[in-house]
Amino acid sequence: METSTLIAIFIPSLLVSFTRYALYTTFGQPSQQLRDLFEEHED
Repeated sequence: METSTLIAIFIPSLLVSFTRYALYTTFGQPSQQLRDLFEEHED
């Protein structure tokens, strides 16, 4: 494979992986441990 082909595969797969991790952190199991800072400082 040529270098440009590897880069064309690597960058989109990196972006997809980061997006999947961000969605998992936001809506998955780790989201139970997140704090709502606006709710804590509500008057």
